[in-house]
Amino acid sequence: MKQIKLMQGDNMKSLDLLPDNSIDSIVTDPPYGLSFMNKKWDYEVPSVEFWKKVYQKLKPGGHVLSFGGTRTYHRMVVNMEDAGFEIRDQIMWIYGSGFPKSLNIGKVFDKKNGNEREVVGKDIAGIRGDRKILNGLGEGEYDLTKGSSQYEGWGTALKPANEPICLARKPLSEKTIVDNVIKWGTGGINVDGCRIATDDKISIHSGNLFAGNSGIDNNNGFVSEGQENGRFPANILFDETAAEMLDEQMPFTSVTGKRSQKSIDNCIESRKESKGKTQCDTGGNITKITEYANDKGGASRFFYVAKVSKKERNLGLDDFEDKENKEVYGKGLNTATKLVTDKQKEDGVANRELVKNNHPTLKPINLMTYLCRLITPPGGIVLDPFMGSGSTGISACLEGFRFVGMELQEDYFKIAEARINNFEEYRKLLK
Repeated sequence: MKQIKLMQGDNMKSLDLLPDNSIDSIVTDPPYGLSFMNKKWDYEVPSVEFWKKVYQKLKPGGHVLSFGGTRTYHRMVVNMEDAGFEIRDQIMWIYGSGFPKSLNIGKVFDKKNGNEREVVGKDIAGIRGDRKILNGLGEGEYDLTKGSSQYEGWGTALKPANEPICLARKPLSEKTIVDNVIKWGTGGINVDGCRIATDDKISIHSGNLFAGNSGIDNNNGFVSEGQENGRFPANILFDETAAEMLDEQMPFTSVTGKRSQKSIDNCIESRKESKGKTQCDTGGNITKITEYANDKGGASRFFYVAKVSKKERNLGLDDFEDKENKEVYGKGLNTATKLVTDKQKEDGVANRELVKNNHPTLKPINLMTYLCRLITPPGGIVLDPFMGSGSTGISACLEGFRFVGMELQEDYFKIAEARINNFEEYRKLLK
């Protein structure tokens, strides 16, 4: 098979053209069933029938990473499980740029009951969450108001800040993981290839979330020399904005120190009681006092951070026409706002952003590259049956994998095709 195979049309029909047990991994961002921006393709989550067909094409032991919406994730996962997949874990992609789409109950209550509201400031429509433009009220300044009813300050939604990713696996065909890997190349995840790089000397081992990790699974609180390859990959991923916010709120520093004699004595006693099963340090010397270095930095360094490049949206699309961006409409604007007025542009309030790739749910290349690497064996085939504008395909190719992509919408398919065929242009963005 050549490195890239792209298929435009109904993915159920496209899947029929693939041999059974031929795909090594699936990394995809399917419809969430939220009717996003009134798009028909987002009316439902993928069905059990769809996942059964995907199941047939995936090798035994092959993994799936599938994004879902916070409100409908359960429906997707149940369908996957009913199709035969084992649900292995849930990865949380946490980001800081989400915008709350919440109804101001107090304001609507006051309007309905004819209550007066105190003017506390001014808002230019669409800038600070007052979505008058979307409601057809047009451009201009509007009063920011505050009421006094018992419903003031109440709303209907939280700020979106995460998307769950289901980690599922097709059951093994062999008796053991190793035998399955030998036969199919699938069954495990690439731990060392996805470790979180660090300059810290990882030395504290315990059940604490922020402990280092040498790959030894225990909760005995012993100290070791650390892991040069980096921290063990976690089931939490951040974007750059969320990582910065976390570090501001939770700086993390530990003090240089030594294991106390009391700690050693307790370990000796515990080792006796467990008949040698308890470990006190990695050197096997239970009376050794181990020194460890200062451990500094923000809490986000314990998790993988996907840096989002502003250039990656349009790269490889020089010959495409500009279209209004459906995701980002100017600095400071509500990301859901579709109408930016000429007056706002002239006044410097907003800049209508014209882009060549206007796919509304674009995922960062850096994030998708990490996910492809996590579950795909060397030289393996990555399938994305909901290709969109091709971020998974770019990521798979950058990692040296082969890629099969499927997309129903012709416009998005053409964008994906151009971006994937120019995948080498994205390499410098990952540095």
